[in-house]
Amino acid sequence: MADSTTPRFGFVAFAETWNGRLAMLGFVIGLATELLTGQGILGQIGIG
Repeated sequence: MADSTTPRFGFVAFAETWNGRLAMLGFVIGLATELLTGQGILGQIGIG
């Protein structure tokens, strides 16, 4: 378990784990939105 002296910012395992999880979540949400609307992500925001 992490103690209060363990850094939580920068290139540490804690930050990289959450970065990866949030990136995977964003990818799945983008893919699901694309499947539901029939438009690509760029088309949805009006630049594609």
